[in-house]
Amino acid sequence: MCSHLQKLEVKNFNYLHMNKLYGNIPRSIGECSSLKYLYMWENQLNGSLPRQIGNLTMLKNLILAKNSLSGEIPRELGNLDRLEILRLHHNGLSGSIPWGIFNISTLKELELSFNELSGTLPTSLGYWLPNLKGLYLCENYIGGVIPPKISNASNLAVIELGTNQFTGFIPNSLGNLAQLNYLSLARNNLTTDPQFSLMTSLANCRYIHVLQLPNNPLNVVLPNAIGNLSTTLQVFNLENCNIRRRIPHEIGNLSSLYELSLRSNDIRGFLPTTFQALQSLQAFDISENRLIGSFPDVICELQNLFAIDLGKNKFSGPISDCLRNVSSLRVIYLNENEFTIFPPTLWSLPNLLMLDLDSNNLSGSLPEEIGNAKTAILIDLSYNKLSGEIPSSIGGLTELMNFSVAHNTIQGSIPDTLSKLLDLHSLDLSNNKISGMIPKSLEGLISMNYFNVSYNKLTGEIPSGGQFANFTYESFLGNEGLCGTPRMHVPPCPVNTLHQSKKDRVVLIVLVSLAVLIVLIASVSVLCIFKRHSREEVQDEPSFLLATTPARYSYYELQRATNGFDESNSLGSGSFGSVYKGILTNGMHVAVKVFRLEHEGSNRSFDSECEVLRCIRHRNLTKVLGSCSNLNFKALLLEYMPNGCLHKWLHSHSYFLDMIQRVSIMIDVASALEYLHYGYSNPIIHCDLKPSNVLIDADMVGHLSDFGVAKLLGDGNSIAITNTLATIGYIAPEYGQEGLISTRSDMYSYGIMLLEVFTKTQPGDEMFSEDLCLRSWVHNALPTNTSQIIDPNLIEPDEEKYDEKLQCVSAIFEIGIKCSTKSPRERMNVKDALSALIKIKAQLLSLYASI
Repeated sequence: MCSHLQKLEVKNFNYLHMNKLYGNIPRSIGECSSLKYLYMWENQLNGSLPRQIGNLTMLKNLILAKNSLSGEIPRELGNLDRLEILRLHHNGLSGSIPWGIFNISTLKELELSFNELSGTLPTSLGYWLPNLKGLYLCENYIGGVIPPKISNASNLAVIELGTNQFTGFIPNSLGNLAQLNYLSLARNNLTTDPQFSLMTSLANCRYIHVLQLPNNPLNVVLPNAIGNLSTTLQVFNLENCNIRRRIPHEIGNLSSLYELSLRSNDIRGFLPTTFQALQSLQAFDISENRLIGSFPDVICELQNLFAIDLGKNKFSGPISDCLRNVSSLRVIYLNENEFTIFPPTLWSLPNLLMLDLDSNNLSGSLPEEIGNAKTAILIDLSYNKLSGEIPSSIGGLTELMNFSVAHNTIQGSIPDTLSKLLDLHSLDLSNNKISGMIPKSLEGLISMNYFNVSYNKLTGEIPSGGQFANFTYESFLGNEGLCGTPRMHVPPCPVNTLHQSKKDRVVLIVLVSLAVLIVLIASVSVLCIFKRHSREEVQDEPSFLLATTPARYSYYELQRATNGFDESNSLGSGSFGSVYKGILTNGMHVAVKVFRLEHEGSNRSFDSECEVLRCIRHRNLTKVLGSCSNLNFKALLLEYMPNGCLHKWLHSHSYFLDMIQRVSIMIDVASALEYLHYGYSNPIIHCDLKPSNVLIDADMVGHLSDFGVAKLLGDGNSIAITNTLATIGYIAPEYGQEGLISTRSDMYSYGIMLLEVFTKTQPGDEMFSEDLCLRSWVHNALPTNTSQIIDPNLIEPDEEKYDEKLQCVSAIFEIGIKCSTKSPRERMNVKDALSALIKIKAQLLSLYASI
């Protein structure tokens, strides 16, 4: 490596920063005697660290983090007596840490986290580290005691020793570290003296922001001295530490706290009223304790509260209506208590994301107000005493992923509106008194992987389409009236449900046949007369369209609705015509798509769109409301989308979509594609996927539109067409070069659109040339330079969970890359893409809702 650099006549080389490396680090690295800064992080380096690195005595920074290095850390690293930063984290290094490293007096930062290191720390730790500011050793197997002499490293600001095997007392000498602002000793086997005098000691650390001691067997009572901790403390975690008795009133002195977790302890009594002083508190978890009393109204005083978890305690009585005043609340866990009533106003919290009330004594009916919780992704009301019916308004919770009312006394039928919850993963209605049939429309819930309606009073046929093909008989047990296939362990459904005698059936058949014959004769007669008298007249719309649209409109109705197709009502135009906003006489807002008949392909486009749209119905496809067709004018009436198209939201300075909205819209498009490719007897190929063909409704739900060049695939896997009508930049190679289309060609376009949505860069941007396209630009940046290509407005480097959010975007880019490979056979199909995106959305939601 160094000899190669010397060929470039770099004689006094002192800085080396390289990426896209793989293989072993060569021993010749030790020849670079002038090297001061060595950066090789986030590569694919493997093998062991060469001992020759110890020859680089001029080295100040050695950063080899996030590779696959293994073996022991060479003790020769202790020779680097000018080293200031050593980062070897996220590798597979093993063995003990060479004690010589702890004698490098110039060392400022030592980061060896996320390895497989073992052994113990030297008792003299701290004597020779006067400049050390950060000590990061978490996620290893280091044992023994934490040396009390660590306090001699007087400039230590960060100590991260979590997830190791440390034992013994937490040294009170940590309180001597005046600069300490971050202390994490989580997940070890540490204890402390019965008086928990560590709290008194740490009161000297006036700059401490984070104190994390969870999952250690402290076995203590919280002392009143907890109120003497620094008012700068923001994160305080004593989860699963066997804390006993009460919470001291002095906790109210910690006015800067924004995260407090006392989960899984043995805390008893009431929540102190002094909690109202914690006005900065955003996340509070005191679940799995023995707190008693009514709902603590003091929580309603915390106006910045984001998440609360009071689960698994002994709270009782009604849930306070005052929660409606905490508009910032998104996550509420009150499960496994003894609450009796919850207020309807709870559903109106504007940002509610997760609500868990399972295993209480809640009674009454589910109110219609449940439909107000538009942002909720989880609602669990199981194991209560709820009655009444499931309100149909639940169909408005389009973000909902998990819903359970299991083990209640719910009656009535399963509302058909549940079929609108296309993001639903889990639906549990078991152990109730629900009657009626299972709506067949639930077959459209393609994301649902858990369904349970066992032990109810359901009747009729068990649906077999969609995800129901994957559910087992256990999901339907205890419903004596159900019928279906043998694998469901239920009787077969009767072929004919009529109860007439054989004679009645014969009579009925004769009467029906006679009626059909009379109608047929009359229809043929009228048709013959019509053809004879109107051959020269304007022909009406084709017969297949009659089955397509629920209504037909005259030219004059559409002219009046659009104010004479005035330009002020124009919503846009395309190659085959223009779209206008219109208002019908009944007040309904519609979009009128007028086809430009002078264009060579307009008639064909109109016919194609009609043929496709007459076959399909899906939440994420634009609905056709009616049509108008004659020799001189053709138009379709479409559902009006007040928020315009996705292209506008991506590339206009006046509009913006956040991370969750972009993922949700691309999930909507994938859901529509999955239906087109797999939900109809013959696959339908859209052929022109792009942001301008994705329309957004009032609820920011995406709808795929414009089927003017769509194709019905028929029985084969692909077809060839003679002319390419799709948009340059989104066209699959085989479509543009050979006219060959398939479901895979749609996936190519979808992949490109996915990359565009999160880079905010169009495939036809002037920065691209023959040697560089949107796909290759993104591909070259992955996985290390995602931050260089992402839309910079999506996430800020200084925001919380930045790295985790960036990883989610990288995963989305990977999907886009896999969808848009050159070879159609290697492309990801829409089912896999949809499933992956749903998981990423769930991960992003948890990050934005993280406590």
